[in-house]
Amino acid sequence: MESLIGLVNRIQRACTALGDYGGGDNTFSSLWEALPSVAVVGGQSSGKSSVLESIVGRDFLPRGSGIVTRRPLVLQLHKTESGQQEYAEFLHLPKRRFTDFALVRKEIQDETDRITGRTKQISNVPIHLSIYSPNVVNLTLIDLPGLTKVAVEGQPETIVEDIENMVRSYVEKPNCIILAISPANQDIATSDAIKLAREVDPSGERTFGVLTKLDLMDKGTNALDVIEGRSYRLQQPWVGIVNRSQADINKNVDMVLARRKEREYFATSPDYGHLASKMGSEYLAKLLSKHLESVIRARIPSITSLINKSIDELESEMDHLGRPIAVDAGAQLYTILELCRAFDRIFKEHLDGGRPGGDRIYGVFDNQLPAALRKLPFDRHLSLQNVRKIVSEADGYQPHLIAPEQGYRRLIEGSLNYFRGPAEASVDAVHFVLKELVRKSIGETQELKRFPTLQAEIAAATGESLERFRDDSKKTVIRLVEMEASYLTVEFFRKLPQEVEKGGNPPGGNPAASTVDRYTEGHFRRIASNVSSYVNMVSDTLRNTIPKAVVHCQVREAKQSLLNHFYTQIGKKEVLFLSLSLFLSVSHPSTHSPTSLWAHTPILLYASALL
Repeated sequence: MESLIGLVNRIQRACTALGDYGGGDNTFSSLWEALPSVAVVGGQSSGKSSVLESIVGRDFLPRGSGIVTRRPLVLQLHKTESGQQEYAEFLHLPKRRFTDFALVRKEIQDETDRITGRTKQISNVPIHLSIYSPNVVNLTLIDLPGLTKVAVEGQPETIVEDIENMVRSYVEKPNCIILAISPANQDIATSDAIKLAREVDPSGERTFGVLTKLDLMDKGTNALDVIEGRSYRLQQPWVGIVNRSQADINKNVDMVLARRKEREYFATSPDYGHLASKMGSEYLAKLLSKHLESVIRARIPSITSLINKSIDELESEMDHLGRPIAVDAGAQLYTILELCRAFDRIFKEHLDGGRPGGDRIYGVFDNQLPAALRKLPFDRHLSLQNVRKIVSEADGYQPHLIAPEQGYRRLIEGSLNYFRGPAEASVDAVHFVLKELVRKSIGETQELKRFPTLQAEIAAATGESLERFRDDSKKTVIRLVEMEASYLTVEFFRKLPQEVEKGGNPPGGNPAASTVDRYTEGHFRRIASNVSSYVNMVSDTLRNTIPKAVVHCQVREAKQSLLNHFYTQIGKKEVLFLSLSLFLSVSHPSTHSPTSLWAHTPILLYASALL
């Protein structure tokens, strides 16, 4: 059974080393809190430090006025073979053994100051101290700051509440055994430790009462009513303690001598002689050790179940998050490129049909572009009134003699300008689809979910690439429209006079009638009809060439070189290998951050192996 306390000690040390020490807001504090422990609670000057030193048999705790204990002290006692040298070890100094306990006291003070500074502030980060000695029992105690009622000079106004909240956060846990220290020369009803213990453990099942300073009570009085449970009954026994006097402390009276004097006091006391075998610091240590062992033994199944459940949950979440990130910069760069390739593969699947979305681009060419071409206002541009106006203005003061060529050109050029709008709209529509596909692809790339910063970098880089593809595509489709306006198809107009001649002479057989017709309403209608036919021919051509240009300049480029800009950016960053953590900053919507997952999983695996 002695190994049970040692087992819990090792798990507690692992928890403390990785920031899980209970009494705080840690996500993984449940493992610490599931482990049975003994918390020492008492008001200032209640004799708390003297009780701990009596149990250990060494003078090792800082002393002074005001708040001396400003951080929890996790004190683990390990019984060694008789004759072996006593020594102490701090968790924060794992390779150093202290055989001089005066240096232990100094290190406790120095380590406290390292966290809280040389002020009277408190901290819930514990100091972890292990003492190996043949004169102790296997036991773990948590020494907490003494409860106080008033903030003195140098202390924050909230110190009273802060200390109580810290102490309460430990003792309210159901696995915590409360060692409530009260001075016998004060009314038990005013005891800060008993008051707090009564609030968190009203049945008294987890509370051990300790009465100190029995030798300082007024003559003719005793504390039997308390010790025998008549004043305040607990499920666990009360134990009386006689500590060293201040004079003994000042004289550095040996703790072995102090223990002997304590035994003599109870053995010769007329009030407590019948209870001598159940009084004193030595009996208290054995009592607590035995009780702690029994509690640990009873809780092992639930502790094992909790550890296994936590391991399963964390392993499942880590499987979802992926393997740990490599430490060296080269491996991190390789990880980035692998993630980019995974994203690029999914994006291409959207375009090529393996995933939905690429069909929307075809919809732009098959529906939006033809609908936009049909809505162009050619009927207004080629109205009789507008045709007469443009033809007349094109000839100037000299009317055209045979065919209004300048009028034709101006009408055609004006009509062809309308094609710019649908051409640019097609480019923008495809650009929007590509942006949506990029967004969906990033969201569907499971490997990227744990790297939000990298997601943002990829989104920004692909956005810049798509903007560049859109600009190139717009230039190309506008050039197609301008090409149609720059050179008109001559073959189309060669046929026009032949078609007029095929129509024959007008009624009456007067050949001159056709010449007169060039200046009438019918002549302008025929011009509008000819221009409309040519524009329709160009419309059919652009309906086929605009999609080709858009696919070539946008879709094809997105498939082949969407991430080239991102790769170029990486190549240009000379400090990349010093700042890859920026790209690989891990986050996850879960309440467990991946960093803490990887940090705390060894605790659970270690604890599971021990159990």
